[in-house]
Amino acid sequence: MRAIDPVLQHYAWGSTTAIPEALGSVPDGTPVAEAWFGAHSSAPSPVHVDGGPTTLDRFLVRDPRRTLGDDVVARFGGRLPYLLKLVAAAAPLSLQVHPTREQASAGFDAEEARGLAVDDPRRSYKDRNHKPELVYALSHFEALVGFRAPRRTAEILAGVDHPVAERLLELVTADATSEGVRAAFTELVGPETRPAPEEVDALAQVFARRLRDGSPSPRTDRAVATLAAAYPGDPGAVTAVLLNPVTLRPGEACFVPAGAVHAYLQGSAIEVMANSDNVLRAGLTSKHVDIPELLRTVDCVAAPPIRIAAERSFDATEVFYAPVDDFELSVTRLTDGRPARLPGVGPRIVLCLEGTCSLSADGGEHLEVRSGQAVFVEAADGPLVVQGFGQLVQASVP
Repeated sequence: MRAIDPVLQHYAWGSTTAIPEALGSVPDGTPVAEAWFGAHSSAPSPVHVDGGPTTLDRFLVRDPRRTLGDDVVARFGGRLPYLLKLVAAAAPLSLQVHPTREQASAGFDAEEARGLAVDDPRRSYKDRNHKPELVYALSHFEALVGFRAPRRTAEILAGVDHPVAERLLELVTADATSEGVRAAFTELVGPETRPAPEEVDALAQVFARRLRDGSPSPRTDRAVATLAAAYPGDPGAVTAVLLNPVTLRPGEACFVPAGAVHAYLQGSAIEVMANSDNVLRAGLTSKHVDIPELLRTVDCVAAPPIRIAAERSFDATEVFYAPVDDFELSVTRLTDGRPARLPGVGPRIVLCLEGTCSLSADGGEHLEVRSGQAVFVEAADGPLVVQGFGQLVQASVP
């Protein structure tokens, strides 16, 4: 077992307090949007080992069969297949889509051929991997995930007195399939059809008035108003009429597959995802936007958000099984001081969210973790037992 440190991401939408407080540090007024625990080449976690500091990606390749195990080496080519994050959104973040593995591989190779460095801000593909993800709420968490049924979109747009709303209504009623949804989404974000900033602002005011006067969809109107206030003139704000609103209470989880358009609005959460940093953005951001590529990768089939129900494992642990081979997430709550087994084998990252806990490996090794501390557990360490009082999350491979 090895203690690892997070790599902090200071994106503008981050909270100034949530992650520093979770990690036991003093907030200094700087936004902290994400804390990464993992081995992605963009921001690998520092790891504490004998012989001097290194990073987790470099540590894993020293002896991948010991650190990752034969099964993970065979399936994922000697790489840690997941990335664990703390996320804290004080403001909405980008309207985005993550690619499939095939799309990522082709996109990465195309940008390599163009001579773009991996850290070039104009780049969309940082690696060749897909990026499905699971978000587990630590606080009240608001998001938009996937397209809602065209019929419901038509109900929301009915009677909205603005040319952009009328055009969207025309598109989703003329073809109440994924093609109608694609046409409406493209109308909003496409380079040649997107409404002008003044049109977006005027439409946002229409939704704000309707919210005050009595709306048939207060959540949608509120989302449009929130996004338009954060990103004035950005037509991504209006896409809220096309997307499913999602509210997670603490302890609830939602899965976002590759191809699903989404935007997180506010709240703190744990994210576990495939080991990738591929993000295709359509707006609501100051970062690189690649609308043509996003439109090629987005899945426009209307579907409800995928909420993952936890399954009980042992006495103290709930496991959230995502429908992918790259990761699963378990949450363990220790309330009585008795030892408890943690599920899973193979390479694991354990993050203590609160309290103090002692981890014991099958070989007899012990390590104490306090709130905000994380540990990488080698495959060779075998099963884990934890004892103490607090709460842990663990990312592992199915």
